[in-house]
Order: sequence, then C-alpha cells, then structure tokens
Amino acid sequence: MNKIADLPHPLTTPLENIDVSDPRLLEQDAWRPYFARLREEDPVHYQADSPFGPFWSVTRFEDIVAVDSNHQDFSSEPAIVIGDMVEDMTVEMFIAMDPPKHDTQRRAVQPVVAPQNLAQMESLIRSRVVEILDNLPVGETFDWVERVSINLTTQMLATLFNFPFEERGKLTYWSDVAAGSPEIAGGDVTQEERIPALMECLETFTRLWHERKGQEGGGFDLISLLQRDPNTADLPDRPMEFLGNILLLIVGGNDTTRNSATGGVLALNQNPGEYDKLRADHGLIPGMVSEIIRWQTPLAHMRRTATRDLEFQGKQIKKGDKVVMWYLSGNRDETAIDKADEFIIDRANPRHHISFGFGVHRCMGNRLAEMQLRILWEEIMQRFHFVEVMDEPERVRSNFVRGYANLPVRVHPR
Repeated sequence: MNKIADLPHPLTTPLENIDVSDPRLLEQDAWRPYFARLREEDPVHYQADSPFGPFWSVTRFEDIVAVDSNHQDFSSEPAIVIGDMVEDMTVEMFIAMDPPKHDTQRRAVQPVVAPQNLAQMESLIRSRVVEILDNLPVGETFDWVERVSINLTTQMLATLFNFPFEERGKLTYWSDVAAGSPEIAGGDVTQEERIPALMECLETFTRLWHERKGQEGGGFDLISLLQRDPNTADLPDRPMEFLGNILLLIVGGNDTTRNSATGGVLALNQNPGEYDKLRADHGLIPGMVSEIIRWQTPLAHMRRTATRDLEFQGKQIKKGDKVVMWYLSGNRDETAIDKADEFIIDRANPRHHISFGFGVHRCMGNRLAEMQLRILWEEIMQRFHFVEVMDEPERVRSNFVRGYANLPVRVHPR
C-alpha cells in the first residue's frame, strides 16, 4: 500500500486546496513537491480553509527573510506557531513578543550561551558524548533517537537549568507535550495529557526558583540568570509568562539539536558519497553540521501576524492575518541555495540557511546547537566507520517540529 495515498496529489490538486499545514506531510516525509509547487506558482499563498484557520504561506528564502526581519508589520504576538493557544492554557513567552519587551527578556538569559560560557561547556559536552557513544551496543540494532539524540540533549538541558539530573527525562516529556497538541501544530497530544503535564512543569520550576533564590554568588544556569535580571526577577508572579519562557528554553534547547543529531545520520546514509567524503576528511565536520541543520530544518515554520493592511509581493494581506514563514521551504529554494535539494557536506557557504530564523528572533542557542553536533560527529568518527540505518525512521506528527520518534541503527567500529 502506498503510504501517502491518502494525501492530495501535489501537482494535480487545485492550487487553492494545497494545505501545507497538514501534519501528515512531515510525518510521511511527503512535503517536498507541495512546497516546490508553491515556490514556483504562488510563493505567497493564501489558504482560506484549514484546521488552523486561514493563513498565508511564505515559501521563498528572500521573502521569509523580509518577513522575519520586519517585526513592525509582522508581529510575533500572540503566537509563533500556526495554531492558536487553547483558551484555558495560554502561555506567554519572549519569542512570541515584539521589541522592546522581547529584547529585555531575551537579554536576561543570553549570557548562558555567551562565547566564554560555551568554551567552558565544551569539555563537559565532550565527556558526555564519549560516555554515550562508548556505551552503545556494537553488533546490535538499537534506537539512535533514544540512546543518543535524546540522551545527549536532555543531559545538556539539565545542565543549562541546573535541573535535578536524575529527573531530566521530564524535560524531554514536557518539550514533546508543549509542542504536540492538535490545535497548535497538528500533533496527537490530548488536552487531558497536556494541561496536567504543563502544570507539573510550572510547579517544578517554581519550586526550583524559590530554592535557588538568594543563593550566594548565584549560578550561570538559566533560572539564576532570570532571577538576577530586574526585568525577569518577578517572573513567577506572572505564572503563564514564567511557564511560557521555561517551555521556550526547553523546546529551543531540545528540538534543534535532538532532531539534527538524528537527521544527520539519516542524511549520510541516504547520501553515501558524502559519508565517504567525511571518512576521508574529518575537517569537514563544522561545515557538515551547518548543512545538517539546513537539510533537517528542525522547526518547519514560524508564524507572524500582520499588524496592518499591507501589500506583500503583490498580495493584499489584511491586519490580523496569519503569515507563516516556512523555513523548511526556504531552505530548499534553488534561487537562494545552489542544489538546495541535495545534501552536500562541503558547501562553499554552509551557514547560508534559515533554520535558526532571522532578525531579532534568530535562535539564541544556535552556537550551542552547532557545538553539540560538532562534538558528537567528531567523537562518532573517532569510533565508528559506519552508523548504519537499518529501517525507515518513525517521524513525529506535527507541522511545526520536523522530528523523529525512532531511528533503528547499527554501529560498525573503525
């Protein structure tokens, strides 16, 4: 049976019926021809009817950059995902704010990824990567997502928050639940599961906040940084804003690295010539990391809301309209990136992508994500001739997170 038979045909379906918010497109890895058609025929595309309401799709690289760098006309408020928050659980977070409030809250936590701090983290990350890889079962098939991708990123998140290490699995769970509801991104997390989980997250971090408050010297973890900044020192008094910012930092610190750590293994298996290049020259790893992040595009879209009636690329956008920037599509735009559909680890300009966004909302932790992936691949190549994909991955159902639930692999030592 054709696994994508239940999707409308990308080429013969009337243009107005092409709904790229359908989460099955990512779940079934069927998205490419739909976005290619929009880029070619209707790069600023109006979808009048979808489960998430009407919205505009911006699919070309340069148009996405134009929208992303114009917060005056395209606001991040009230939400940065295609769906709207459920009334009884409306959280606030600085990524869904505009300057100046966005800037003051982001500034509070920015020091955690300052260059000096990253340099100090490198040896810790490497020691954890070494431990994870040295404990992989050689000669057996296992799930790379669980054993490597989730394991590494959850340990890193626990460090960034100074979160109880033995309870770090909760961070992954809260991340999945936060971004996984049908209303927000077409996922399969029910409200009955989501709301209690998020309340547990809020209660846990409120407790950690009060336990840490007033400690001598203060740490460089995210909670201590928020406490020290006068603009965020009273965050727990605004519980939905506190929860929103905690969830933002959890999801942001989790999804990019986790799904790129899996996507890179898959990309190299699908492009064996590139894997041969990597084996011949480990110096290609830094550029390859950027190419993995472009090729994977861990967050498929970001949404803005028009603040006024305006014309954009010949289309009349009304005040209040949702405008969705499809980073996934922009990263495959042949007019901006040469051979954009190919995975090429030695590109001349590998950082030319929009997986981290653009403008004031550009991903705060992009250097940390790149560093984790660089160290991971440096240590993989020290140990393994081949991380072999044994079967098709199981992908996440979402139109926001382009992620993997499972990837069966087998490692072959050098």
